Amino acid sequence: MHLHRLPWPLAELEALGATEVEMQVTLSYFIEPNPSARGFRGRYMYESHGLRFEVRRPTETEAQFRYRINQHVRDEEEGIAVGGTDTDWALGKKLRHLGSLHSDTWRGTAAELAQRGMLAVYPSLGWWKSRKKLERYNKQARYALLISIKAPEVDIDLYTAIQNQIVVPVVA
Repeated sequence: MHLHRLPWPLAELEALGATEVEMQVTLSYFIEPNPSARGFRGRYMYESHGLRFEVRRPTETEAQFRYRINQHVRDEEEGIAVGGTDTDWALGKKLRHLGSLHSDTWRGTAAELAQRGMLAVYPSLGWWKSRKKLERYNKQARYALLISIKAPEVDIDLYTAIQNQIVVPVVA
């Protein structure tokens, strides 16, 4: 699991208070097809692995967020129905995690968004778990993650506030 601390412009978002904002999260990655699968006989037969994303809820601490993600992964692997939804997402967990390009939009207040400054990218099952002799279980999974914030009703420069928090290494 990778935890990403997002470079939120906290002062600007908190100043907007109850203003409606949007956050769009897009996760893209490559899946390796099963080398021997003909057709789709099982849920985990085609893709080598899957990736999922979750965003911290406003009232969660980092430890609670980690616990929720780990519990969700364990429940999913054991086939236990996973409860608890975050209703502010346009698609939600069940629809956004199909395929290898996941995108969903969260809508809420700027103050709520200010408290959601952490995102987790974590693995889900694939054929790598049942085909141990291929030794794909220790292979890295690269991905691209894009997050955008829109505040359509206000004229405030969120881009510059975020850019100032991001440190770009200078190569000599």
